[in-house]
Amino acid sequence: MFGKKSSIVLGFILLLIVLVALVGCSITASNPGESDTPSGAETAVPLRIGLLAPENSPFFVTLQEGAQEAANRLNVNLIVRDAGNDIAKQNEQIQEMIDMGVNAIVITAVDSTAVAEKIEAAAAAGIAIFTVDRSVDSNVVVSHIASDNTAGGKMAGDYLAETIGKQGSVVELEGIAGTSAAQDRGAGFNQAMATYPNITIVAKEVANFNREEGQTVFAQILADQPTINGVFAHNDEMILGAIAAAEEAGRANDIIFVGFDAVDDAVAALETGSLTATIAQQPAEMGRLGVENAVKYLQGETIPDNIAVDLALITR
Repeated sequence: MFGKKSSIVLGFILLLIVLVALVGCSITASNPGESDTPSGAETAVPLRIGLLAPENSPFFVTLQEGAQEAANRLNVNLIVRDAGNDIAKQNEQIQEMIDMGVNAIVITAVDSTAVAEKIEAAAAAGIAIFTVDRSVDSNVVVSHIASDNTAGGKMAGDYLAETIGKQGSVVELEGIAGTSAAQDRGAGFNQAMATYPNITIVAKEVANFNREEGQTVFAQILADQPTINGVFAHNDEMILGAIAAAEEAGRANDIIFVGFDAVDDAVAALETGSLTATIAQQPAEMGRLGVENAVKYLQGETIPDNIAVDLALITR
């Protein structure tokens, strides 16, 4: 049996143990930097960015590769869709991004006007909007990343005019009518042509940025026009189709062909001599800049309204 004095000492010791335990709990609870998760175990949730392309052509495959490189480097979940040049499908894909709650959309529009309403709905849902290569007719876009397509069209026109001796008959193959790329490249080309009074544009036809359409459309133009000195197409896919049509008709050696984009097949055609020149864009750079600037914006940085990507004339 404990004596009276021993009981008092034991009680005091027990009281000290209880107080120490309470103080320890209080310190732990009041420290906001501690949690049940081991140090370094928590990771930030990756940003989710939708990359919406109009089609799966070589140009946009390269653009996607540039975007994916940036996404991998910046720990971004990149969600890629292509619309097969179907505006209804692209609008559905924008709605899909809204439903998924992505942080940003980087888009090349099938149609700059027809996509605007859905893009505005995405912006209203709190999604940051970036356009690449082709603009969208809306003021909700944070930044437009593209080459100066008007300057590129003029560059192509001036080169074609000089190459055919500033006189003769030329053809313009146009891209999808509702796109800013087709509108701007055509505007630049026609600005150039207006300065050469001895050059006549004998045909101007839409081939929708498509190689097969370019071949079909140009085959008909060849049948209608006995003399054609040069052709400018708003992209390389159409000019490669035009070259194929001219080769079938036995007239390829009489015509100067100028394209736009410098895709791999066009560079190969330059090397063989069937293509005379193309305006080089940098699709991988566009994709990279789209993702990088979306991340910067989402992290609170101020982004320019327009970001220019350099062009270059490539000749054989």
